[in-house]
Amino acid sequence: MKTERAGIMETVKDGIVTAVKGGGNIFQATVNTTTETLATAFKDAGKVGASATEAIADTASGAIHGAADVGAHLGNASKGIIIGVLRGTKHVGSEAIDTIGHTAGVVIRSTAEVGGKLEHAATGLVEGAIHSAKELGVSAEDAASAAADGALKAAGKVGSTAVETVRNAVTKTTHGAKVSPK
Repeated sequence: MKTERAGIMETVKDGIVTAVKGGGNIFQATVNTTTETLATAFKDAGKVGASATEAIADTASGAIHGAADVGAHLGNASKGIIIGVLRGTKHVGSEAIDTIGHTAGVVIRSTAEVGGKLEHAATGLVEGAIHSAKELGVSAEDAASAAADGALKAAGKVGSTAVETVRNAVTKTTHGAKVSPK
């Protein structure tokens, strides 16, 4: 299982790097690569439960590492990741809310790993969740709050400065939706 997981991360990372170096923008590269990777993973393996969670984590982590490798803006990458994960998994309703929270946590942890700006990643996560809300059958506020909660939980494992940085970013990013982290 470890080899398959590393394979997903590397495939996504390489896909992002290739797309951006080829002249693509980071937002579209992450949406496309993430969507395609997860759609294939879910179709091929019928992923559910823990294996679905791992596939999402590996995909999101690979995307952040790829974006960092090419010096791309991690806010745009994070927004693309959330949108791509939701399109790739086809999760809707409460399942989408859980997926948003999980993905946000992975993105924040991965952003910390690569030394990226947590505030950019957190802002992108909330924007991506709001962007996707309508097609998921959830309110923009619920989607944004799920992204904020997932980001804050992950930031708590990084440290107190990370929590403060993420909290400031998610509470000032509204884009028409009230963000209420728990």
